[in-house]
Amino acid sequence: MDPENIFEVVVPPNQAKERLDKFLTRFIGSVSRARLQKVIEEGLVLVDGQPAKSSHLVLPNQKIDVCIPKPKKVDILAEDIPLDIVYEDEHLLVVNKPAGMVVHPAFANYSGTLVNALMYYCGELSAVGGRQRPGIVHRLDKGTSGLMVVAKDDAAHQGLSKQFRDKTAQRVYQAVAWHRFRKRQGKIETYIARSPKNRKRMTVQSEGKLAVTNYAVLETFKFLSLVELRLETGRTHQIRVHLSYIGHSVLGDHEYAGRNRQIGSLSSQDDIQLAGELLEMIDRQALHAKTLAFTHPIKKELMRFHSHLPADMQELLNRLRG
Repeated sequence: MDPENIFEVVVPPNQAKERLDKFLTRFIGSVSRARLQKVIEEGLVLVDGQPAKSSHLVLPNQKIDVCIPKPKKVDILAEDIPLDIVYEDEHLLVVNKPAGMVVHPAFANYSGTLVNALMYYCGELSAVGGRQRPGIVHRLDKGTSGLMVVAKDDAAHQGLSKQFRDKTAQRVYQAVAWHRFRKRQGKIETYIARSPKNRKRMTVQSEGKLAVTNYAVLETFKFLSLVELRLETGRTHQIRVHLSYIGHSVLGDHEYAGRNRQIGSLSSQDDIQLAGELLEMIDRQALHAKTLAFTHPIKKELMRFHSHLPADMQELLNRLRG
């Protein structure tokens, strides 16, 4: 075991009762709470010489021994897949993910992912995300295009994750959504959880997690709108679920009523024909992560990146404007 992975902590005399995992996260800043919880589960954290649970409440003057194993080498196939790299330094890189690319390996998608491409390009990435998600700080759905930041080392990953968790990182999306909005701007605030009927879908449920999306209408067409969206939270499928919930599904969205189901609401034959043509132009949700801003976790500089709309969304807008 590398000595740098062994920690000895004595609880301060004035320490109030606090969960073991939360206490250690504050004292060992280089290790995430999720990773510490796994280490505790494996019996590698001793409180006064005895294994303890994450929920153990620490007491003044207790002695805590922490042994954190080196991360196992990520066993992911490195693949020579082209990457659109917007920015890169020794700690992180920002990529423009194309629509249709899965972010990390998972069931039925063990190759061809962004992580496979990054492993070939970088060789090594942060291990904080685990064996299947090296370097991945946040995600985009397969059908969503746009900007993502990837961590090369654990320190960068920790710093970036904290910004996303504290909502200081900024993400701005653009989407082509069905129908005209009654209000030019607004806030959608609900609770979102996984659907009990279909585990691949998320739904608005009172027992879910808080999700907040701010929207502003940029441009209006006959039966569609170009919308800018700013996230205050980062729930799975958040934008797609929220726009569907208020009756403005993202154009082309297979999962959340963004395709043929909307055509029945159109009144004229010309609109119906145009809608059919637009759906033939795009076979995914017309959603793009256009702007990404954060403070560099090591250099402490404000970083802001913008990307152009991808060709399929731009063609949609040209057709609508024409």
